Amino acid sequence: MQEAKILFLFGAHIKRIRITKGYSQEQLAAFAGLDRTYISGIERGQRNISLMNLVKLAKALEVPAKQLLDFDMEGDNGQQ
Repeated sequence: MQEAKILFLFGAHIKRIRITKGYSQEQLAAFAGLDRTYISGIERGQRNISLMNLVKLAKALEVPAKQLLDFDMEGDNGQQ
């Protein structure tokens, strides 16, 4: 699978969780100790984040880190 597609789908997953929690990008960035433009880059699929930043995001979103990695990498729920 192409790296760009995985990053895009991961970013969309992070955005869905953030919106579900009712956080703006600015709020999430502040809670995680990251820059807002970094959060934006993740959500747009332009950042390949480190493990430590994944943990920071999980803590800020109040979810287990494994939940951030539990997304559909096919992007279509497995349907064709």
